[in-house]
Amino acid sequence: MTTLQQLLGTELPLVQAPMAGVQGSAMAVAVSNAGGLGSLPCAMLGADAMRGELAAIRAGTDKPYNVNFFCHTPPEPSAEREATWRAALAPYYAEFGIDAASIPTGPGRNPFSADVAALLGEFRPPVVSFHFGLPSEALLAQVHGWGAKVLASATTVAEALWLQARGADAVIAQGLEAGGHRGHFLSHDLTRQLGTFALLPQLVRALKVPVIAAGGIADADGVAAAMALGAAGVQVGTAYMLTPEATTTAIHRAALKSEAARHTALTNLFTGRPARGIVNRVMRELGPIGAAAPEFPLATSGIAPLRAKAEAQGSGDFSPLWSGQNATGCREVSSAEVTQALAKGFR
Repeated sequence: MTTLQQLLGTELPLVQAPMAGVQGSAMAVAVSNAGGLGSLPCAMLGADAMRGELAAIRAGTDKPYNVNFFCHTPPEPSAEREATWRAALAPYYAEFGIDAASIPTGPGRNPFSADVAALLGEFRPPVVSFHFGLPSEALLAQVHGWGAKVLASATTVAEALWLQARGADAVIAQGLEAGGHRGHFLSHDLTRQLGTFALLPQLVRALKVPVIAAGGIADADGVAAAMALGAAGVQVGTAYMLTPEATTTAIHRAALKSEAARHTALTNLFTGRPARGIVNRVMRELGPIGAAAPEFPLATSGIAPLRAKAEAQGSGDFSPLWSGQNATGCREVSSAEVTQALAKGFR
């Protein structure tokens, strides 16, 4: 049976979770050079920025690396839904002196496309991972065509089987503990989603491809527990967020180091799609899941100016403070040191 290391070409069966907004190529390079699979989140990058980051990775390491994309279907904008959302945020606009009419609308994240695939073809990254399903059969064939291995996230057994049937080379079992956006795509019903150590053995039994455990794994003991349940490897994100290679803001870093990090929740207020972050003022006052928030990623534009104003005052009250349920592994050491500490769980 092919091990995850053989599939990915890495020394360790460890994937650094791609974390849009808190990291770039520097973390990917550091983790790959330390024996894991470094990842570059590309969903928020334009073509020029993506090309620059890929060039930086190519210059910084000769080890395998992963590039990550979203596969959502862009929603049709609804003026009525947007107006409802702006009305819900109106008291905050008034508080910060923001003219709601001046706030532009539009998406903040684009799905994988033919243009992106063409750009990637110049670099031929060895691993490509997807969130929210997979791209079209033709685009996936293009990715496989240059020899890349494909990873994708599943939050249920049904999603994992769907991914396997459509060509994923390995499936990431994203437990409910995981920070950032949920990877669900077959059902929006969050009650169908399981914790990592409930989901993992079910996927191991159901699938023929390797299963990578993700969510709540923050140290070597967590790694060992996942491997004992049949994982081929692990994906870790939150534990890297205080490293010097992370671009995590000072406000976000302070939250991760505080007692507040013990209380996280799934929220759709920042993007329109459930994602796990540290509970803050806007999540408490509006409720973490708000019916008024437009579909992903259209909610982003309405809340962005509030985030900017609050952060300028040193507050994370309106910021997406993404974090998994277990931030105990967050340490202010290098990404290489975090990788080496996690690696002890494989022995």
